[in-house]
Amino acid sequence: MKVISLQSGSNGNCIYVEAGGCRLLFDAGLSAKQAELRLAEHGRSIRSVDAVLISHDHTDHARGIGVFQRKFGLRVYATPSTLRVAQARLALGQLGEVRPFRAGDTLKLPGLSVQTIPTPHDGADGSAFVLDDGRRRLGILTDLGHPFAGLGEIIATLDAVVLESNYDPAMLDCGPYPEFLKRRIAGLGGHLSNDESAGLVKAWASPRLQWACLAHLSEQNNDPSLAVAAYRRAVGKALALVVASRYRAGDVLEV
Repeated sequence: MKVISLQSGSNGNCIYVEAGGCRLLFDAGLSAKQAELRLAEHGRSIRSVDAVLISHDHTDHARGIGVFQRKFGLRVYATPSTLRVAQARLALGQLGEVRPFRAGDTLKLPGLSVQTIPTPHDGADGSAFVLDDGRRRLGILTDLGHPFAGLGEIIATLDAVVLESNYDPAMLDCGPYPEFLKRRIAGLGGHLSNDESAGLVKAWASPRLQWACLAHLSEQNNDPSLAVAAYRRAVGKALALVVASRYRAGDVLEV
């Protein structure tokens, strides 16, 4: 498997994965132009991508669904609730080939299965994803709400994980956000803090876990150095860590 984070954060999310002979995008939260350019930086053509899978309806994950499909001919996988709310909020335009799924379904693709995992994040019908090509398992676990039941057991099965590490509690508490937004971020439908994210990996990761990519870091309420430090306190130096950028494509990660 090969993984490229094209962008990660509240300004837009999109992850590219090659696995089992499939080329997939997870989420469409940045412009089609930037997605195309950032893949080209790594010698990939977005026009060879087979499909885009949408985790939930929030703007930073769904704004580009219509353009991605019309410009690049991508199939779209999403839950009906996700598409309905995104269409109403974001005016996605006419959509062609859509493959609906229910959160909890396992999608069967050529050489690859994608397990969809219902999340308590405050989208209409959010999903996280686990990809399995028969040899390796990759988790794409962002916008999770809180460390919900069963999440640790999923992490225990993974060879690599893209896992949200959204905020530093002290920065959030002292930062400029209004109180209602602070409560939302730290609440049951919000995001994982650095400590929650690192704690899950400490408690559940098996020796098979090769790396963790820390994703969806807040610009206002986090810093990459704080996220990495939380992980180092929790799991030491043995685990390879990468921080997904809010502004550019990352390196190609392999598992």
